[in-house]
Amino acid sequence: MFFDQRRIEIKTPDQVRVMRAAGLVVGRTLARLREAVRPGISTAELDTLAEQSIREQGGVPSFLGYGEPPFPASICASVNDEVVHGIPGPRVLADGDVISIDCGAIVFDDAGQGWHGDAAITVAVGTVRDEVAELMRVTEEALWRGLAAARAGGRVGDISHAVASYVHGQGDYGIVEGYTGHGIGTAMHMEPDVPNQGRPGRGPRLRQGIALAVEPMITLGAPDTDVADDDWTVVTTDGRWAAHYEHTFALTEAGVWVLTAEDGGEARLSALGVPFGGSV
Repeated sequence: MFFDQRRIEIKTPDQVRVMRAAGLVVGRTLARLREAVRPGISTAELDTLAEQSIREQGGVPSFLGYGEPPFPASICASVNDEVVHGIPGPRVLADGDVISIDCGAIVFDDAGQGWHGDAAITVAVGTVRDEVAELMRVTEEALWRGLAAARAGGRVGDISHAVASYVHGQGDYGIVEGYTGHGIGTAMHMEPDVPNQGRPGRGPRLRQGIALAVEPMITLGAPDTDVADDDWTVVTTDGRWAAHYEHTFALTEAGVWVLTAEDGGEARLSALGVPFGGSV
């Protein structure tokens, strides 16, 4: 590991493999949570399941105790008009809701250094309105378009532009600007920021060994947001609903490796004509 001139952490192949282990802890935990989401379950119950899953796999929750005030849970659970950073609690999910579940985990290497994985999904609770289902589809596809735009020698702005171009081509959606993707590795949030819109060919250069989290946050209305009284939960100002998806990826010698996807992103990237950068 070393840092380039812009203080961006560049990982060795061995370090990327430890990040893959952290990514699988996250991805498998989110898969369990997706299956658990149903009308009548509380967000606190989902959080308990998440922490159990992370620890059973040998990881440590990244979110628990993070920031100021310290985040009190192992996942962010954001419902309907809550965009990100929702705190799990007694709220019970109802048919027709949507919930964004954001999860992070740390796995330690043989030297005791922790490496992070971070991903998010949005899950329909029962049957949702057509416009909400389409919002979810657009947001998830925008994530994959952003991932597919990453290549060695390119720029962070290429990812940002790909996300926004896809969203704008699908309808009149709001792209949240105040919260972005980010570098990730020995810390959960590192340089550089990865905005969800921007100009191609701009921003820090992408190179082999870089690891980034890409996370579009898209709304049915305006992109403006507020922070709730708990100092964490981000909500849309106009009350319109939002969706949020995220994956952590690394650039390897072969291409893009989506560390938090069970198959490394191979199926979706191949469908978009992008070389798969995963390894065993």
